[in-house]
Amino acid sequence: MATVSAPAASVSNTAEDTLAKKNREGDVISGGHLVAKALKNEGVDTIFTLCGGHIIDIYDGCIDEGIRIIDVRHEQVAAHAADGYARQTGKLGCVVTTAGPGCTNAMTGIATAFRSESPILHIGGQGALTQHKMGSLQDLPHVDIMAPITKFSAGVRSTERVADMVSMAARECFNGAPGPSYLEIPRDILDREVPIESAVIPQPGHYRASTKSIGDPADIEKLADILVNAERPAILLGSQVWTCRGHQEAIDLVRGLNIPAYFNGSGRGLLPPGDPHHFHRTRGDAFKQADVVVIVGTPFDFRMGYGKRLQAPTVVQIDMDYRTVGKNRDVSLGLVGDPGAILKAVYDATTGRSDNGAKRRQGWLDGLRDLEHQKTEKLMPLFKSDRNPIHPYRLAWELNAFLSEDTIYIGDGGDVVTISAQAVQPRRPGNWMDPGALGSLGVGTGFALAAKLAHPEKEVLCFYGDGSFGMTGFDMETANRFGAPYVAVIGNNSAMNQIRYGQIAKYGQERGDVGNLLGNVPFSQFSQMLGGYGEEVREPGDIAGALQRAREAVKSTGKSALVNVWVDPAEYAPGTKNQTMYK
Repeated sequence: MATVSAPAASVSNTAEDTLAKKNREGDVISGGHLVAKALKNEGVDTIFTLCGGHIIDIYDGCIDEGIRIIDVRHEQVAAHAADGYARQTGKLGCVVTTAGPGCTNAMTGIATAFRSESPILHIGGQGALTQHKMGSLQDLPHVDIMAPITKFSAGVRSTERVADMVSMAARECFNGAPGPSYLEIPRDILDREVPIESAVIPQPGHYRASTKSIGDPADIEKLADILVNAERPAILLGSQVWTCRGHQEAIDLVRGLNIPAYFNGSGRGLLPPGDPHHFHRTRGDAFKQADVVVIVGTPFDFRMGYGKRLQAPTVVQIDMDYRTVGKNRDVSLGLVGDPGAILKAVYDATTGRSDNGAKRRQGWLDGLRDLEHQKTEKLMPLFKSDRNPIHPYRLAWELNAFLSEDTIYIGDGGDVVTISAQAVQPRRPGNWMDPGALGSLGVGTGFALAAKLAHPEKEVLCFYGDGSFGMTGFDMETANRFGAPYVAVIGNNSAMNQIRYGQIAKYGQERGDVGNLLGNVPFSQFSQMLGGYGEEVREPGDIAGALQRAREAVKSTGKSALVNVWVDPAEYAPGTKNQTMYK
């Protein structure tokens, strides 16, 4: 037996060496290397991942293709980071996970991207096809599990089709409103090597259609007429305006037609605070008084009261997804296409008219501006409160004052982040990130990592609740490891306060504190443990100085800094008190 086994091993090794030589010479290629080539064709320059034996050949391919590999400590962070990278770059984000728990750990991040309409490709491992239904390590029906929270979910069944299937999944990410796709690739499909000429590798730039559709040109003219004749129009610019990079077209229209603009989601920051067409606090008032309301790139979901808050006689909806238009309430006019392209076409259709209505609407804007000032003044005692414990509105005010032109602001939490939206106004497009409609806690660390990797020249500030930081904060170490430090601020009330309020109101104090109180954690020590700066803040007058010291520490040490601000647990956001998220 010994005399037989030695030559067999020798032959096997020789065969492996020959295949490896052919691979190096470009005669054959493995499935993992095909994945990397296809990703590069899609413009992917970074993947976010946590290692697993099912997917390591993808890493090998990415090294050859010059694709950066960012390995995190939890797959949820990898998925959030891929989402954040897509939001910040406008390109396809990519997360790669191993089978079983690798896939399921990433599901919250994929679901967040699904509700936020963010284009990310999730590539997951699977046991070998030869072990199908045998109970292989980490075997789960991933394709079926991921189908409800993706636009496309499929498995690859031959190595020759790997690159083709990657391009197919990526294409679906940009079909209509963007969103995630999932692609499962079994281990033997990834590891197998095939002649390169037998692999289907779509050529970059030859399998994409234009997505800059304006829909029906007749509807463009209708909307132009509606806006020109409107006396009191208002427009809400949602996340899709930033997603499709249509912000300049939106700005041109609101300025050219003199229309007050409101913003939500990633639309925040499209106009800077102080701009004559930037409105912040009077959305409800404008929507009640307007004769025309235009909703661009945001659905009639719970954030819009399912459309019931719109009382204007004429409501127009513009969206990238046909299914969204007219969902939950009737509309006067619906346009499906690229928001930027549609807004440009509408504005172009108004040019040359002797009267586009801009002058006669100035009184409408002036009235809303006066109301904005009144509402801001009403909040100023809270924004400048010297109370102790620190009022969360004071912290929000200090955060807004701290922002620079190039600070990307990320909100990750419940009540403290909801309150911060009352004060924080980003200065430029793309400088606001939040979980979106899924309301996921824990997005902040992945978003911060991705934002800094995408824009190393910018400052990144993530504002957490203490509950949300506890979910994914350990990947601050990942940010430090990859040279992507950021400023973390925690509004620490030692509770899941957004939920706590509703429980107390419904069941009383004794039972209202069940399941939502957390420990008093001095989180500043966490960043110090990682070699960065940390500071505890208990006095409102100390917030500004602490933020500045954190900023300087990030610059000087290259490590993330954390400011832990102890805020009053007895204060809640207005929406929390009214339980608007459930209405």
